[in-house]
Amino acid sequence: MTRLMIPLGYLYKQVASRPEWLKAAQVTDIYSLSNCVSKDFTDYVRYWKHNGYWLFDSPDIIAEIVNDASLSMEQQKLFYYEAYELQYDEDAQTWSKFTPELSFTTEIATPKNRRLEGFDITSFSLGNAPECSPLSCNARADELLTNEHCLLGSFEEAKAVIEQGSFHRCEPGPYRIIAVYSVGDVGDSGLG
Repeated sequence: MTRLMIPLGYLYKQVASRPEWLKAAQVTDIYSLSNCVSKDFTDYVRYWKHNGYWLFDSPDIIAEIVNDASLSMEQQKLFYYEAYELQYDEDAQTWSKFTPELSFTTEIATPKNRRLEGFDITSFSLGNAPECSPLSCNARADELLTNEHCLLGSFEEAKAVIEQGSFHRCEPGPYRIIAVYSVGDVGDSGLG
């Protein structure tokens, strides 16, 4: 299956252990893009340093916020995200292109060292910032096979569960397929 994954950017997150209400025994923690369970490093939008996908072009930009605001980065994990070039509208049952918010600069530095952790599915009803990840937020991992990070194992699987209606009425869409990568430790972004 031919697919184009586009870079979205970086984000530090406080990775949460599987909440008690999520019954999926294979899940140990939550690597979702959404802020619902595993929280973002801060309410970063108020600093207006994010890119057109409402993430960050590089870890260095996040470091500026951290330093300026004297934030603690203990227990934070750096992630890099890519998205399938199309988003799915479940009402129309169609895939369509999306673009970054053009009023923000979007020049994403790709990490040299990254590890694919799996695929998330995230809602974008406002079209800009990521919202909910139904695998964790709506406990769809209770019924769908995910890995230990509450992510799907392949792009093909993610596309199939969307098209089969597995997230029907979980969240207002459209839905985007997100490749979730871990990138080293704090201070080791592996940028090239």
